Amino acid sequence: MKFNLFKHQTTPMVAAKPMGASELSVTPAPVALVSAENTTEPANKNDAFDEIKNKFLNEIDKIPLPSWAIIAIAVVAALLILTCCFCIIKKCCCKKKKNKKGKKGKGDMGMKNLKGGEFVHYPQNKVFWLSVKSFFLPSFTHIYLQLTVGILQAADLLSMDSGGTSDPYVRVYVLPDKKKKFDTKVHKKTLNPVFNETFTFKIPFQEMGGKTLVMSVYDFDRFSKHDIIGEIKTPMNTLDLAKPIEEWRDLDSADQEEPEKLGDICISLRYVPTAGKLTICILEAKNLKKMDVGGLSDPYVKINLLQNGKRLKKKKTTVKKNTLNPYYNESFSFEIPLEQMQKIQAVITVLDYDKIGKNDAIGKIWVGSKSTGAGLKHWSDMLANPRRPIAQWHPLQPEEEVDAALAALTAKK
Repeated sequence: MKFNLFKHQTTPMVAAKPMGASELSVTPAPVALVSAENTTEPANKNDAFDEIKNKFLNEIDKIPLPSWAIIAIAVVAALLILTCCFCIIKKCCCKKKKNKKGKKGKGDMGMKNLKGGEFVHYPQNKVFWLSVKSFFLPSFTHIYLQLTVGILQAADLLSMDSGGTSDPYVRVYVLPDKKKKFDTKVHKKTLNPVFNETFTFKIPFQEMGGKTLVMSVYDFDRFSKHDIIGEIKTPMNTLDLAKPIEEWRDLDSADQEEPEKLGDICISLRYVPTAGKLTICILEAKNLKKMDVGGLSDPYVKINLLQNGKRLKKKKTTVKKNTLNPYYNESFSFEIPLEQMQKIQAVITVLDYDKIGKNDAIGKIWVGSKSTGAGLKHWSDMLANPRRPIAQWHPLQPEEEVDAALAALTAKK
């Protein structure tokens, strides 16, 4: 950002000595050869002017300041008024110019705008392409840098579906923390999607050089895990962020990511058939993922009770500050008749509380009659032991995986 600083230099003005009322002399009016009726008019005008002048000078004499100080104050006030007027006029003119420039560039983010000029060109025998625009602006309220990443478009992507196309979207995040992940919209059945979406990261100034920007292109699948098409990893210390960057990049083939360790949660389930009462107790969690800059998190747990994909009830625990191993021991009861227990699914989410912005999910688990693995076993043990609390540890899973499994379950019905 550039700031235009206008500094006005004024030359000192030497004020003339004010003349007192006694020093003023009135030049006699010239004698005019007119009739007697008209001779009184100029005399009356001169008398009125002299009277106003004398009153003005008398009022000035009453001010308890020397005459040079009064003149200086008047000059400074006049200069301030002129300066304000100049700034207002300049601001209006600058706005008009910016609007004109913005109108010319609006909507020109397609392929024709990526030819020539400041863009980097690669040989045409390359197959995978991705256009990225990134720049940063300093924030004056925090010691942070604001990194803005724009995903413009992709071309000649691999076909991942049986019909010879893909349903691509781009996931953007910063290593090593991965606290914030942004996804573009999914573009159905295309190998040349145009995204034109921007995402913003706030990164501490001293940590910027150690970060790596990752842009991964995925093929969306509604009922299974999304397949990765390719990715770009860019160390921030290799970029010149003094000016905006906009260029095509080859997609590198990406190995399947190892499951990220999100932590574990211990819960207790208890069901009393005669009373139709389900009790879920959130006991504790351990080894949670670090979500805050200081290497800790502010975790709390949210419980959603679902029936046929629709949320029936929700509960949440208190927030535990600055810890990765919170202890809760908080119980929540729900009235569920026995005949409905086979339709109930309990989704338990661990989130990181944030005073400003959205609370980020650390991980999820899912228990119920339609669950799999540890979730199904825990639910079955609870039903097999009525009136007894059954506690069990569960590894947290990525939020998108649990959501995809629940969506697939709803779609089958």
